[in-house]
Amino acid sequence: MAFPRPRRFAPLRTSADVPPFHGDPPLRGVIFDMDGTLCLPQTYMFKEMRSVLGIPQSVDILEHIDKLPAHQQPPAHEAIRAIERKAMAAQTPQPGLAALMACLDAYRVPKAICTRNFDLPVQHLLSKFLPESQFYPVITRDFRPPKPHPAGILQIAQSWGLVDESGAVDTSGVIMVGDSIDDLTAGRLAGAATVLLLNDVNKELAAHEHTDLVITQLDELVHILENGFQGRTI
Repeated sequence: MAFPRPRRFAPLRTSADVPPFHGDPPLRGVIFDMDGTLCLPQTYMFKEMRSVLGIPQSVDILEHIDKLPAHQQPPAHEAIRAIERKAMAAQTPQPGLAALMACLDAYRVPKAICTRNFDLPVQHLLSKFLPESQFYPVITRDFRPPKPHPAGILQIAQSWGLVDESGAVDTSGVIMVGDSIDDLTAGRLAGAATVLLLNDVNKELAAHEHTDLVITQLDELVHILENGFQGRTI
């Protein structure tokens, strides 16, 4: 069930031109996908994973492994982790990554990661490219259920203390940034605003009903957030 979610946030920057009170809710935190969002896409991994598992493109990799007999799941997980470890050495940060993180850190906006990768490539990216930037929590594939289920995003919001008077998790101040339909759907179902990082293979998602805002480079969000996030009006 989708929760009501805002399409607007008050500006992070305040000045004579942008007064502190803007009428829109404040931004409470930003959640990022990893592969294809914090780093450049390594989509070739998925073809290799499906090849080693013997499954077609239409089958979800993690769902397939979860349905295997218990004794077959550990070697299947290790097979796809081996592919990720190899690809890890070629990780390349997204253009604008450092500028966006510096902006969020300067305004003390909480940051988190919700990814279907396992933990080692995530930690490698953070330690190599963002050693001074804190992300908490970091939700990896060990968390169940994975995206597109909203549970990971709700868990992050809860860990940030974002609950309403009834004790329910409140994601109305959260943005989910990603490059896949799983990211956008998870964000939509959780009640967060969604931002699509556009690339050559996800262009059809720009007009998707789960997409609130489209950017082509991460640091485009600096100007947007400083001056007030305004997503799609529905």
